[in-house]
Amino acid sequence: HHHEGPRRVKRAWVIPPISVSENHKRIPHLLVQIKSDKQQPGGVIYSIKGPGVDEEPLGIFSIDKFSGKVFLNAMLDREENDRFRLKAFALDLGGVTLEDPTDLEIIVVDQNDNRPLFRHDIFTGHVVEGAEPGTCVLTVDATDADDPDTDNAAVRYSILEQGSAAMFSINVTTGEICTAQPGLDRETVGVYNLTVQAADMSGDGLTTTATAVIYLEDINDNPPEFTKEEFSMEVEEEAVGVDVGKVFVHDKDLAGSPNWLAKFTILEGDPEGAFTIRTDPYTNDGVLSVAKPLDHEVRDRFELTLSVQNEQPLEPVAAASPRALATVRVQVRDVNEAPVFRENPRRVSVLEGAPPGTPVTTFTASDPDSRQLQTLTYALLYDPADWLQMDPRSGTVRTKRELLHPSAFLQGGRYIALVLARDDAEPPLSATGTLSIEILEVNDHAPVLQPTTAVVCGRPGRGGNVLLGATDSDRPPHGAPFHFQLSPQLARNWSITRFNGETTPTSTCSSPYPDAGYPNHQPTPATPSDALPRSQPSQHPASHSASCLMPTLPLPAVLVVLWAAWARGRQRALRKGLLQSSRDDMRDNILNYDEQGGGEEDQDAYDINQLRHPELFLSRVKPPVRRDAPLSSATPLAPRKLPNSPSDIKDFINEGLEVADSDPSVPPYDTALIYDYEGSGSVASALSSIISSLTDEDQDYDYLSEWGPRFRRLADLYG
Repeated sequence: HHHEGPRRVKRAWVIPPISVSENHKRIPHLLVQIKSDKQQPGGVIYSIKGPGVDEEPLGIFSIDKFSGKVFLNAMLDREENDRFRLKAFALDLGGVTLEDPTDLEIIVVDQNDNRPLFRHDIFTGHVVEGAEPGTCVLTVDATDADDPDTDNAAVRYSILEQGSAAMFSINVTTGEICTAQPGLDRETVGVYNLTVQAADMSGDGLTTTATAVIYLEDINDNPPEFTKEEFSMEVEEEAVGVDVGKVFVHDKDLAGSPNWLAKFTILEGDPEGAFTIRTDPYTNDGVLSVAKPLDHEVRDRFELTLSVQNEQPLEPVAAASPRALATVRVQVRDVNEAPVFRENPRRVSVLEGAPPGTPVTTFTASDPDSRQLQTLTYALLYDPADWLQMDPRSGTVRTKRELLHPSAFLQGGRYIALVLARDDAEPPLSATGTLSIEILEVNDHAPVLQPTTAVVCGRPGRGGNVLLGATDSDRPPHGAPFHFQLSPQLARNWSITRFNGETTPTSTCSSPYPDAGYPNHQPTPATPSDALPRSQPSQHPASHSASCLMPTLPLPAVLVVLWAAWARGRQRALRKGLLQSSRDDMRDNILNYDEQGGGEEDQDAYDINQLRHPELFLSRVKPPVRRDAPLSSATPLAPRKLPNSPSDIKDFINEGLEVADSDPSVPPYDTALIYDYEGSGSVASALSSIISSLTDEDQDYDYLSEWGPRFRRLADLYG
């Protein structure tokens, strides 16, 4: 083993950093000379590479390849490149590397060649007026491009200018601006413009300036004030919604802000609320307007007390205003006013058919202008039927012609006219009134019977009837329902009964005696329910009613015939079962169709001539038809032979009874017959009491002696 001794280590070539000041003006400038340890005279070639040589920025540095001297060929700017890192090479003449490449660092030394720069040319801040000292408003700041580790970038701030009073101060290192004194008043100075400065080298180097604008924010520290204590205005009467005038106020606070906007109130002088006041949002003035119509004749002047205040409450520091109240005097001017109809429409009534010249009403208006002497005149503005005339001075309306009803000019029974009232002012004014005239119905049309003539034909065993109706052109209450009555001549043999109460017939009435005789002439006309009958019949039917006309026999004749039938045929009828013991089945009921008279005292109810001269009466009557006889039975001959002396009533009746007794197949002809079923429970009195008893002892005929001489014979037989 061979032990080697210590050997010498080869040291690599090293180039220390080279410093050069920026902005060096002497160029080319030798920076350094590099040498290789293996340098042989004329045997080494040097080169450099990197930024500033063969990289951007090109051409700043260069090297002498034989001597190794490095030169600066351009001015340097530290703010662009504060150092350059290059590589140095050493080669022999054959291009073989003699040394490993080494670093060559060139440091650019800073010079104070940059001024501080503010971030903004103008800085803006806000602070409320009256702010306490020390209230910070804003901060200004500046930058310096020089080396921040040197005084070249050490910036200091100051306020160069801010007005006569130093109201603000600035922090020299931070640039914060704050209030320095009390008394900031926006109404005195609303905006402050400060000139601030930034200087490097800790305030002794390069400088720059900027502007700081500080706005004072408004507070409500000034109340609104009226520009004067009294205002005078005028307005015309009857004007509504018009502006009377303005009251002017002044407020030192910021215009358009709630601290400036005024609010007005009417404190006194307007208890009726005739005026209102609002604020003009652009001028802040109070605008007085009319809310209700003013009447010069009632009140011609007003004295109003107004107050003003801000929408925003006042600050406690604000002083009270000596002009917060003002007086407004308003004069109401008189103007011409139109007449007024106090009652509009005027409703009156006039009887139909009123003659021309009949007063209708006096329709007048009143003039509100009581302090002006004016005359009103009247005229008909609308009179479609030309029915009316009007006095132009008094306003009295009269009929010009007869008012007819019905008429196409009536609306719901009323006639509408328009009246014009005009004053004599300049220019004249007018008003229109409505006159509503009700045409009252008058009973001026007589009812008319329908039909006016009728013929009734009776068949054997059946009677007939006439259904009478009536019409009336009058309206209610002068029309239906009607009252019907017969003339005294017809009332002896005919009765009349109301058939229905209104207009439409629903049933008929019949005569109980087919041989009673029927009239063929018109009865007495019907009468409306509220008046006596008129003399003229109407040609225009308006309403209807109906009644039945029926014949009747004289009451004495009925009693005589019934008595004879009962005396001769009672036993026979009972034996044959024709007359039952049941009172309900007896068919001798006589219906009370109408008032038939008062017995003996009624001299018109019975014509004795019919018995004294039967040849005249029976010659007009057809032979009667037996309704109760069998079909196979022979009809009795009629008329029977008259006696030579018919004046003897007793013989005439006895002869008739003998004729009836001679027919063995049927009941006696003079028994009670069923002419029609009148319904159960009839309220009419019955004559069945004549034959209701089976024995004479059950009947009391003493009352026959009270009936007069005509029934004396019957009273003698049964009394």
